[in-house]
Amino acid sequence: MAEEMNHPSSYVKLTKEQAPMEDISPGELNQPIDVPQLHVHKCNECGQPLPESYQAPADEPWTTGICECAQDTESCWTGLFCPCVLFGRNVEQIREDTPWTWPCVCHAVFVEGGLAFAATTAALHGMIDPRTTFLICEGLLFSWWMCGIYTGLVRQSLQKKYHLKDSPCDPCMVHCCMHWCALCQEHRELKGRQLDDSFVPITVVNPPPVQEMSAASDSHNSAPSSTNRAERATLEMQPL
Repeated sequence: MAEEMNHPSSYVKLTKEQAPMEDISPGELNQPIDVPQLHVHKCNECGQPLPESYQAPADEPWTTGICECAQDTESCWTGLFCPCVLFGRNVEQIREDTPWTWPCVCHAVFVEGGLAFAATTAALHGMIDPRTTFLICEGLLFSWWMCGIYTGLVRQSLQKKYHLKDSPCDPCMVHCCMHWCALCQEHRELKGRQLDDSFVPITVVNPPPVQEMSAASDSHNSAPSSTNRAERATLEMQPL
């Protein structure tokens, strides 16, 4: 007690009037804290963490132009007469878990079927009511735009896979305006990329030859060792 009297406490007791008044809303103290050190860069495709020094690769140009369909005659004729088959092959190469038959059937029903229905409507122009013709044309245009969006998403996945630029514009707009040329360009790009991946240099390393020890060499090597041991024994047994 004497020591406490000699050394008074340095703490000051605040009253209600002296204490600072802060307005704290309910739940304010339970908010998460942003810690910059915990921010981790993750891959947009697989979600795996990436190192801080990682830099995304720059977008590359396409190996062929969108109007260079004549460079590959096979894909050119297939895209002209059977675009559904070419589209199915492209989807199968981009998405390995998807067979080519389902995209091919969907493309044949909505694109080729829509074009055939539009041709039939144009041929029967005088026999169909103009209002009905207008509604049919409006529905066909809407379905064409929807097909362009779907095929554009497939083209966008190809661009993400190989880091390609938008050529010549947005993928969906390319398929809506130049659908057949876009299919041929995508097929040429996939074909060229697969050929580049197949010719990967492989270093062949041959194993060293197997070494065998013969009995003659063992006896020849053991003879000097036995003579050395005998010489040491004789030297040790000589009297001083």
